[in-house]
Amino acid sequence: MGKVYCSAIVLAAGSGKRMGTSVHKQYLLIGGKPVLYYSLKAFEDSELIDEIILVTGKGEEQYCRDDIVERYGISKVSAIVSGGAERYHSVWCGLQKAKDGYVYIHDGARPFVNEEIIRRGYDCVSAEQACAAGMPSKDTVKIVDEKCFVQETPDRSSVWTVQTPQVFEAGLVKRAYAVLLGGEEHQGKDTREKRSAGAVPVTDDAMVVEQMLGRPVRLFPGSYENIKITTPEDMEIAEVFLKRGEKGL
Repeated sequence: MGKVYCSAIVLAAGSGKRMGTSVHKQYLLIGGKPVLYYSLKAFEDSELIDEIILVTGKGEEQYCRDDIVERYGISKVSAIVSGGAERYHSVWCGLQKAKDGYVYIHDGARPFVNEEIIRRGYDCVSAEQACAAGMPSKDTVKIVDEKCFVQETPDRSSVWTVQTPQVFEAGLVKRAYAVLLGGEEHQGKDTREKRSAGAVPVTDDAMVVEQMLGRPVRLFPGSYENIKITTPEDMEIAEVFLKRGEKGL
């Protein structure tokens, strides 16, 4: 069997409120280049990826095309589309452009995705159809109530922190998002009520597949360096990774 066609949806529509800057976090510079550049370059250089779909904030499409995609020669970008109010809306916008095959969904604020992670994702989705990068938690995790009193301490050996890319068979993830955003007849009463109130209880693509289709999602190893740029401290850590040579400039 030959290689399956692979699309990479890179999400760059976040506002980055926790960064405390007027510039969105995906456009801040590390190593003299925008954070977004690094994930685009990783997918550009991968032999497994056939196209990149870039999802931007509203009004940022031309900036991304001129100052990132064309400036740095990211030739696999087949579409640049505007995202929506929430992350899941932005993913849906990207999925409309994705071809049949496998779809990688990746946060543009995670600059340290690499070829090893991309290949592990391909191997996993080939076997399971639905998977996500992650790593075993280094810390003990506590489940707390609304007043922050500890209710439960899960066994750390079964706790992973989830990353992106999250990789799916295209038809499967499109069906899951179609149910989330349009197919109320397939949803439970709790999900319908929350969706009507504007608060859909999903935080990543794996949850959409799990909750909308009841489909299990397999985790595969990402990397402890595959961090998401969220706070100013993360920018400092990213600079250290670059200087150590863990990501080429």
